Amino acid sequence: MAGLWRSYQVLMAKHPWTVQIITAGSLVGVGDVISQQLIERRGLANHSARRTAKMMSIGFFFVGPVVGGWYKVLDKLVTGGTGGAALKKMLVDQVGFAPCFLGAFLGISGALNGLTVEENVTKLKRDYMDALISNYYLWPPVQIANFYFIPLHHSRALIQQRWRFKDVTVKRTYRTCLTQRVAQQHCERLLKGTKLRNF
Repeated sequence: MAGLWRSYQVLMAKHPWTVQIITAGSLVGVGDVISQQLIERRGLANHSARRTAKMMSIGFFFVGPVVGGWYKVLDKLVTGGTGGAALKKMLVDQVGFAPCFLGAFLGISGALNGLTVEENVTKLKRDYMDALISNYYLWPPVQIANFYFIPLHHSRALIQQRWRFKDVTVKRTYRTCLTQRVAQQHCERLLKGTKLRNF
């Protein structure tokens, strides 16, 4: 295991951007597997590999590049390795970046999971504040420690865990939204007097 970690560190030093993007996609994928197997209890036979692939694509093409780019910008905006600098980085990250990123993440995941624009907007209006408040309960102290103790190229990997946690939260939100959409369609059909099939 120690050899694997050393190899990861060497690759991270040589190719930080590529390794960071691969790490992001992989961790978001792991988050989806955890969600499907431990939270939703689907079992391996009912595991949706397609959904896992969609979530990994968010990690590869959105989370990895955006978070990696943001950390480079943040490191230039707030310099230094003191406790005060770590606190400033956390405040800029949590006040400026996290709200925007969370909204984009939820919107992209909803779109990839088949929600219409209207459904996505409704989902964001309903779930965004709860997700943001949950973010603020957990991540500010983690971010302070991250910015103070962990070098930049490793701090990106730590924050991928943050988005894996958010991925699990998004899965719960998506499942709730899907259930509500099916229930709404069921009610509309009943009101129109049509028979339901496969419900």
